[in-house]
Amino acid sequence: MMKTNGHFCIFVLIGIILQISVAIKAAPAVFVFGDSTADVGTNSFLPTAKIRADFPHNGIDFPYSKPTGRFSNGFNSADFLSKLIMGSKRSPQPYLLFLKSGLNSKMFRGVNFASGASGLLDVTGKELNIISMSEQIRQFETVCSLLKYLKGKDVAMKHLSKSLIAISVGSNDIFGYFEKQMTVDPAVYINSLITAYESHINALYNLGARKFGIISIPPIGCCPSQRILNSTGGCFEIENTFARAFHSSLDALLKKLSFKLPDMKYALGNSYEMTINVIDHPQLFNFTSIETACCGKGWLNAEKTCTPDANLCSNRDEYLFWDLYHPTQYASELAATTLYNGGKQFVAPVNFAQLAAC
Repeated sequence: MMKTNGHFCIFVLIGIILQISVAIKAAPAVFVFGDSTADVGTNSFLPTAKIRADFPHNGIDFPYSKPTGRFSNGFNSADFLSKLIMGSKRSPQPYLLFLKSGLNSKMFRGVNFASGASGLLDVTGKELNIISMSEQIRQFETVCSLLKYLKGKDVAMKHLSKSLIAISVGSNDIFGYFEKQMTVDPAVYINSLITAYESHINALYNLGARKFGIISIPPIGCCPSQRILNSTGGCFEIENTFARAFHSSLDALLKKLSFKLPDMKYALGNSYEMTINVIDHPQLFNFTSIETACCGKGWLNAEKTCTPDANLCSNRDEYLFWDLYHPTQYASELAATTLYNGGKQFVAPVNFAQLAAC
């Protein structure tokens, strides 16, 4: 795993200090954490990462059909949320790209730390050589430290308090529970995930974050990769039961923390209800396929991952799933739009637009 470089050359700092005032005035910034649903290329900068998407057919609908490392045929939800919240063209750049290309004032308008296959638990995805949530937060700490060094603690903390922290994580922890055939009591396991989530939120809060846009776990048992575990091709419902329990526990945690932590505000996206609504009423959203992956091989196109020699659908905007696990660009846009201005049945106690504005 690539380690965070905490040492910054003085001449680099001098080169960007004059640009930062402009960036800080353009709040809110968006800092993105999580897994492959929000990864915009992080894993592409990890030479030993075993989960990556920097090859075709990924990115076929991205500008110039470029495979960017997004697990999508184009943009993902992090991109669409950033566009809605900040008016930007896409998600902030990956932190590791900033390290490679050099620090600049764009860091203070947002950074994407998300890494495909990561989870709430440090052990999740560890064998795949990705960046854990704990490490993502350490990277964020480096950004916060730089901001405080350049502009002073008061200005930095004010900027961070207005910024939006977007988090999409948890699915891989549940996938891991079943893949590793764990015997831990389900309630105990869910509680361990919530405990880890609480620790991550507290760490971000202590660094200056105050606004949290949280995306809960969707009905992951309905992913093509999990449907093929069911002889009927139906959803693998036990995983959906875990996802519902996780959302309920996460909702309770966020309510508790909002009372405990002064000035903390949050929006919790109920990704489960959002996605089930689409699965139950696909025609309302112009989907013709909600079971089969657009890119893959085998039954439901879900027996192998999306690679250059995989089967590829032509009507991608009619598919809910791009590959074994991830939504298409169109589905991601629908999700982001709902998170941004949806009603309380899908995002509460406020939506992301209201959170960003408060």
